[in-house]
Amino acid sequence: MAARRSGSRARRRERASRPAFRPDGRALYALFEPTNETLYHHDRLVSFGWPVIGEPAIVTASFDRGVQGFAFTPDSRTIYLTAEDAGLEKVYSVPASGGAVQLVIEPRRGVYTALASAARSKSPLFVANWHSSIDPAEIVRLEPGRGAHVNLSDFSVAAAAEIDWQPPRHFWFTSDRGREIHNMLFVPAGFDESKKYPLVVLMHGGPHSMWRDAISLRWNYHLIASPGYVVLATNYTGSTGFSEKFAQQIQGDPLAGPASEINQAADEAIRRFPFIDASRQAAGGASYGGHLANWLLATTTRYRCLFSHAGLMNLESQWATSDTILHRELTAGGPPWEGGRVWKEQNPIRYAASFKTPMLLTVGENDFRVPLNQTIEAWSALQRMQVPSKLVVFPDENHWILKGENSRFFYQQLLGWLERWLAE
Repeated sequence: MAARRSGSRARRRERASRPAFRPDGRALYALFEPTNETLYHHDRLVSFGWPVIGEPAIVTASFDRGVQGFAFTPDSRTIYLTAEDAGLEKVYSVPASGGAVQLVIEPRRGVYTALASAARSKSPLFVANWHSSIDPAEIVRLEPGRGAHVNLSDFSVAAAAEIDWQPPRHFWFTSDRGREIHNMLFVPAGFDESKKYPLVVLMHGGPHSMWRDAISLRWNYHLIASPGYVVLATNYTGSTGFSEKFAQQIQGDPLAGPASEINQAADEAIRRFPFIDASRQAAGGASYGGHLANWLLATTTRYRCLFSHAGLMNLESQWATSDTILHRELTAGGPPWEGGRVWKEQNPIRYAASFKTPMLLTVGENDFRVPLNQTIEAWSALQRMQVPSKLVVFPDENHWILKGENSRFFYQQLLGWLERWLAE
């Protein structure tokens, strides 16, 4: 449910999701998010009286992370929940009546999802899915008292153990704005610390999402690294899994600030890890990551090549054609005709005269979030400036590439593009 504008201001509203009754039937719980002129708020766990609902009581009021899922103990006294934190998804507990949230299980890697209570157990016992970037998803039993999990399924454990892949290397740095920025670094199969590897910088979409230590078909860290690249995944300002304020600070600074942090992250990775070849860098992403790739096209020549899937090229025409108009007004501080600073200063198309970096452009023809016109504008500007570029349109895809053969073709195009420009 989106906020609606009354005059020039949005009326405050709330959005509730994933309702569930407490086992004793005396209260109803849900995830709760206000919607107003602030772009992002954490999902908080709230409770409603029953059968007289009344106003919600915030159960996780002091917890500065967004709740992803929750489950009750059979006695209705305690709630266990999952929340993102710095690339991981961890398990926490909180009294059902509200109070301090306690970390219960901190995985050494990976994410817990689909948390559910084992209702017949006398002591706290839960099941969940668990996976990481080197562990395909399995069902696990969580025993909070032990602070660990035990696999209940092992469909892919043996096969995964045979693959030459490594978990990410986490590191942090302080940006030039004084913000602590989290990063994950992935190395290729056959990795040799004494060799030099090109750097591929991935930028996540959203922006209110997070690079997670998890397997993904859409952006598979190890598949991208497989030809012999080091992959850097940075959780820039606007990312979830950190403080609410950190996610909100992208409002009014949608491209310049986060892109600067991306560049600083690449510099920090090069400084820390001598196996990175600083002379061979590439960068790209999809959706908001594609927006950032287009901004890098406009503002730097440090990368040998760029790639942008469903990326915004023109803030004004994007506002007029996207299915998320209000979001873009809030980001920019008002509609385009008010002439706000962001519309002028952080619009990639206005810098087309500076375009020099070779770019791969991909898009789904049925995309209504970042419609085809944005990629065509980028393609037109690149061709007009005679910048080496390639355009791939998927006629049967929307904002995401969902079909298996299309995904295979996408990776062929991406890896071919990287090989062309990152070769020694």
